[in-house]
Amino acid sequence: MSLAGMATRPMLGRLRQRMFDILQGRVEGRVFADLYAGTGAVGIEALSRGARRAVFVDDSARAVRVIRKNLELLGLSAQANVCQGTVRRVIGRLHADLWFLGPPYEAHQEYLDTLAALSRRPVGIVIAQHSRDLKLASRYGRLERVRVVRTGRNRLSFFEPDIGAGPAGARVLRGPPG
Repeated sequence: MSLAGMATRPMLGRLRQRMFDILQGRVEGRVFADLYAGTGAVGIEALSRGARRAVFVDDSARAVRVIRKNLELLGLSAQANVCQGTVRRVIGRLHADLWFLGPPYEAHQEYLDTLAALSRRPVGIVIAQHSRDLKLASRYGRLERVRVVRTGRNRLSFFEPDIGAGPAGARVLRGPPG
């Protein structure tokens, strides 16, 4: 099921494919958080690629109903937690290894607030989907941008915790930081 209207911007299939190709081997057995989830397509894709659990957050009751219905239709409800509320309100209670955020492109403050909140938590990888017009910083606290993927007007910025003087090559996502 999908959501009608302009309030939800679904992630392009080719961009989602590219993201999961990059994450290959890092999703299986992990907990994946789909923030600003819309229809839940990104978190559902994570489950289909072996994520142990997925957490979906959206503040729209309609979106939450669609996510639950999609999970039910696919037989994935037992592997999912669906939270209705603002990301700002629920993020402190969530635990995940991989975090995906795709708020409405014009909601610049949501990006900044969410990345700042995640920078203060133990996280593995954070991926932000944003427009090419939004220039995200290269660092948010201890989160460092390690890769940017460009597809048309869309961007995926990958962040990982700064590992300091850790072993060389510890970051498998390292690419051109953009």
